[in-house]
Amino acid sequence: MKKLLILISVFCALKSNAQDCFLTFSGTGSSSTVSSVKVENLTSGKSLVINGSDILHLISMPTGFSSIKNDPFSRIRIYPNPMTDYTTVQIRPPLAGEAVITIVDFTGRLVYRLQSYLDNSRQDFKLSGLKSGFYLINVASNSYQFSGKLLSNRKTNDEISFEKVNSIIQTVDKKAEKIRSKGALATVEMECISGDRLKFTGISEEYSTVKIDVPETDKTINFNFIACSDGDNNNYPVVEIGTQVWMAENLKTTKFNDDSDISLLTDYASWHSQTPGYCWYDNDYNNKNIYGAIYNVRSVRTNKLCPTGWRVPSRDQWNILLAFLGGENLAGSKLKETGTLLWQSPNTGATNESGFTALPGGLRHIITTGSFFVEMGTNGNWWSSDEWIFFITNNGTEIFTLNSGYWDYVGTSVRCIKDN
Repeated sequence: MKKLLILISVFCALKSNAQDCFLTFSGTGSSSTVSSVKVENLTSGKSLVINGSDILHLISMPTGFSSIKNDPFSRIRIYPNPMTDYTTVQIRPPLAGEAVITIVDFTGRLVYRLQSYLDNSRQDFKLSGLKSGFYLINVASNSYQFSGKLLSNRKTNDEISFEKVNSIIQTVDKKAEKIRSKGALATVEMECISGDRLKFTGISEEYSTVKIDVPETDKTINFNFIACSDGDNNNYPVVEIGTQVWMAENLKTTKFNDDSDISLLTDYASWHSQTPGYCWYDNDYNNKNIYGAIYNVRSVRTNKLCPTGWRVPSRDQWNILLAFLGGENLAGSKLKETGTLLWQSPNTGATNESGFTALPGGLRHIITTGSFFVEMGTNGNWWSSDEWIFFITNNGTEIFTLNSGYWDYVGTSVRCIKDN
């Protein structure tokens, strides 16, 4: 009898951790169509990309158990990683049949899609042509799904090529909406334990919106699509936090919103001048798509830095954000991207439950003998319109503020906020 009671208790405990719900997706605002959704489990680190018309079925093995299928670490291998000219993608499907291979960029935007027959044996593909940035390579069929992450350090943009060893599969250079096929999967499964926090990035043409949720029951995730494009035609994901709408990644424009050029300042003399300008961290263009640009305070003072309808947030607007997230002592953890892929360990307390996805882009400083770059990986720094700097570190949950009289020599990242 005692053993029976123990077994019943264990079963109830496991059942309470089980997850079994269905999610659908919809769009409002500037678009009612959801073309694709990037789903990231901020608790486990797993991620996938699905069609916006798909149904996402969240299922889980109870705590303490592990699934015997869909192991992403044994089904896909990418090397070299990071890649420069090309990389090899090694795929080992558990079953033979039709599958969809997709590649999405850091923001969740689809850059490549292929539907093809895969054998249930090892298959090697040569991938080239990806511009610099982080990517997720996803392989899915009706019965399995797995993915792997890739960092590209390529300095030039070429035609994307994905070819099987000894036989070319497909070469594409198309917009995502033109390479999607009608052979969409109706239902996609994803492991998720009750209480896991998920980040959804909905894509609809040039629009992209981030939503954070902890799903427990069947529901529809609605994306309010809002235009956010700069003079370089960079399209930014946005996120609603409380009553505010923020960019969900750092600004990377090289043009003011009146279409005039922002000066690229690379050396000591130009950075020390009174010219409104920008640079890339370490003067390395490869940092653009991940961390965005570093802007000097003179570019902020122009009031022309953000896309039309957006602005550099004031100190008061930053403080409204921090208050909504529980105050400056806790807000840093709720703003930071999770994990230690970009943030250096320990990335204390990071949950990204706001969807802000703060990154450690570092800053540029200047001294009498030259300028230098510091803090990438450990600190994220952002301007306010009234020339305060807000910053987060990898070893704390707080967000800090600084104000000084020598900001003419400092450069930091910028996040824009939508005008009311």
